[in-house]
Amino acid sequence: RRGRVVRRSPSVAHQSETPPNPRTRRRPPMAPLVDDVTAEILLRLPPDEPEHLFRAALVCKPWLRVLCDPGFRRRYRTFHGTPPLLGLLHRLQVIQGDPAPRLAPTTSAPLSPYPDCDRSRALDCGHGRVLLHVWVRGRGWHLTVWDPVTGDQQSLPEPGIPWLIYSAAVFCPVAGCDHLDCHGGPFRVVFVATDDYDELVKAAVYSSETAAWSTPVTLDDGCESYVRHRRDVLAADGSFYYIPYVEPRRGAVIGDETYFTLREGNTIIRYDWAKNCISMVDPPDPNVYDDIALMVMEDSSLGFPCLENSSLYLFSRKVNAEWVCCRAIKLETVIPVADPDEEPVVVGCAEGVGVIFVSTHVGLFTIKLNSGLVKKVAESGKYFSVLPYMSFYTPDRGRFSSLARLTDV
Repeated sequence: RRGRVVRRSPSVAHQSETPPNPRTRRRPPMAPLVDDVTAEILLRLPPDEPEHLFRAALVCKPWLRVLCDPGFRRRYRTFHGTPPLLGLLHRLQVIQGDPAPRLAPTTSAPLSPYPDCDRSRALDCGHGRVLLHVWVRGRGWHLTVWDPVTGDQQSLPEPGIPWLIYSAAVFCPVAGCDHLDCHGGPFRVVFVATDDYDELVKAAVYSSETAAWSTPVTLDDGCESYVRHRRDVLAADGSFYYIPYVEPRRGAVIGDETYFTLREGNTIIRYDWAKNCISMVDPPDPNVYDDIALMVMEDSSLGFPCLENSSLYLFSRKVNAEWVCCRAIKLETVIPVADPDEEPVVVGCAEGVGVIFVSTHVGLFTIKLNSGLVKKVAESGKYFSVLPYMSFYTPDRGRFSSLARLTDV
């Protein structure tokens, strides 16, 4: 009724004003703080064994959320710097044919299957990618860029150079990139070969952005250093004809320049892919050092390790274009030798980590230049080239990122 006042009983009013029990009060969420602490712990898991990261991702949803977070992945790569070694591509010396090389894992990372082909030649590993020359029945030879982490494969058109013998390099061209996570980004492929028709060295570069090769350039009499090199080789051999055979070994990439070697006289080819021009670099003394393997030094200068009298010498090319010996290591004191008459051979280098691969009659060894640590990584064999595959492998790749989305963590 109008004007009637309803009064509560004292007991009801008292109950409504009673404060809630502190024990039943909901505490503020602590997920951000817990995630920060968890991230600091997970950040210190070693990248050279990705199994630790994957096991951590299976512990609980919060850990999976942290490991699959893009911000954590960037911090993890920056914290550890140089990508770890995940596997090795072996290329053996054979008389006929090409045994299909396989990526031999050095960790438990579940890398994608090797590309399906009838024959293949491993040419280079760079910035998370592998460059292969594969032969498929009905199609013939073609270059393929393969990402063992993501499984992506891309076949390239022919470079327009009728090759007789060749080498190549694959790398990320992005200026200012730290090259810690180049998966899915643009890439370049430099192809240098001895032309099968005119028997001259030619080079070209492929761009993933334009999906096309540059016009091939030729190393000929227009290069004074090449003319001088050819004259010296002919004088030393007493012959009248010279074919500049490209050494089918891994090259070195420094900025806009890629470097390769010729078979005669430790000659080094320099190809500037940005300007599409080719030239030669004054080589070290060919009478003293033989079978050099190019590498990028810690100061981003061009260098090479070489073997002489069972010793490993490390040379670097300084600003004044002089070759300076940086270090010498007596191999007989660090590597076991079964046959004294079998000379060890440098078959590869791992850029950024200061590791040299040396093949002996006993096996394949790695030598860490900063510590002198020696490790046997494979059994003995006629290794012509060893290509180290280096990349970060984190749980954001593959099934763990899908699991994180499905569980809505």
